[in-house]
Amino acid sequence: MEGYVLHTYGPEQYLKSAVASAITIRRHDSHRPIALFTDESSIDRLRSLGLDSLFSPLETLPEEHRSIVGFKHHLYRFHPFDRCLFVDADMVWCRDPNPLWQQLSAFEFTGTGVTSADFFFGAPKNARVIIQYLTNRRKRTIRRFGATYLPRVQAGMLYSSNRKECKRVCLEAEVLLSRKSETHFESRLNEGRNEESCEWSFALAFARLGIPIFPWYQGRNTPQMDYIADFVEHDDDFNSVSCHHFNHSLANRLRELPVPRIRNALLWLYCSLPGKSDYMMMTPFVLHFGWLKYKNVFNDMAERLWDHAVTERSLEPDTPESSRSEIFPLEGQDRGTRR
Repeated sequence: MEGYVLHTYGPEQYLKSAVASAITIRRHDSHRPIALFTDESSIDRLRSLGLDSLFSPLETLPEEHRSIVGFKHHLYRFHPFDRCLFVDADMVWCRDPNPLWQQLSAFEFTGTGVTSADFFFGAPKNARVIIQYLTNRRKRTIRRFGATYLPRVQAGMLYSSNRKECKRVCLEAEVLLSRKSETHFESRLNEGRNEESCEWSFALAFARLGIPIFPWYQGRNTPQMDYIADFVEHDDDFNSVSCHHFNHSLANRLRELPVPRIRNALLWLYCSLPGKSDYMMMTPFVLHFGWLKYKNVFNDMAERLWDHAVTERSLEPDTPESSRSEIFPLEGQDRGTRR
């Protein structure tokens, strides 16, 4: 069986995000189950509103796993399906995911990313990154840990079809995180965030264990793209999404620069070179709202979808089965039809 695995904990805002993301999955996939691991109060809240049927299974996330690394470094403990797609709750699903599942079926374990990380990956987000670049601390980390390369892993989308392999990768990443002082990587806690990242530890684990990367940029088959407002066209609830996707990877990386004037200037300069201005308007499988500056766009949509779902459920006793909203299409279906 194939299925999606989400997790959330803490304020209700995060629960609303998980519900909204699951609703966008249901727009395009009415068969595969969606598992949610969350805290007790969130489970009670879902049940009180009649929204618990959106998730199967719906299970308690132990307190010691209510953090980024607490969950991501222990995915093998939260592996309810034969083939699991672990996805963050701040994602909007934009199209039929069947082709994505078909591609992922070739792997035992993988995650989205690129095979060679730039020197900003896991590095300080200030002038100290220049010192790291000049002293090539990235290369020292690679050599010290017996690797030959350092990929960039975007851990918002991880796939596993082998629990044993999943455990092997997660345990390796956990050990590497405990040895952070021996690397050039910077703790996200030093950036003012309240949780540690799992991405560089997974990246180094992938390199050491020979785990394949699932390419981040694949043209029209791109699994996920970061939401950057200037490069995405969409309606309020993201029923229709079209993204400006540059055909050259460097242009796509320049798209991520945080200062619009500098970004636009460098993009103009790069795209003025012959053949570098090629782009396509495409719809990725997922839009990921990983940037703090755009969280409000996702949160506003999540609030609307949550309110709509609650309203639909409140009308359920007076609503015939045949005319219910398609928010919860798994209800009444033969569970044997799930993949």
